[in-house]
Amino acid sequence: MNVVTTPYLSGHRVVETKGHVFGLVVRSRGLAGNLSAGLRSLVGGEIHEYTELLEDTRRQAMDRMVQNATLMGANAVLSMRFDSSELSGSMSEIVAYGTAVVVEPDAAAAPPTID
Repeated sequence: MNVVTTPYLSGHRVVETKGHVFGLVVRSRGLAGNLSAGLRSLVGGEIHEYTELLEDTRRQAMDRMVQNATLMGANAVLSMRFDSSELSGSMSEIVAYGTAVVVEPDAAAAPPTID
């Protein structure tokens, strides 16, 4: 599955638009993780516990989005974005979303140039 943040996929043309697709995950850190992160925040610097939590959550949201696009019959997701918010001060919500489409190679499309 091709997933891109652009509204097109270089070298391909859209033959069918399946519609909006998303993957949503809500997670919270356990008590031990919150305590550790709270202590780390007192001295400053990166809070590895939360960085790891958000990286894993983004990956899972993207996987769910791809699964949903596949169920719709798509082979690509265009204009993919992430959005996030905090719930109740202890949970993180991450959503990955985009437009599920069917693309096919386009021989007429010029290959991208690298300057």
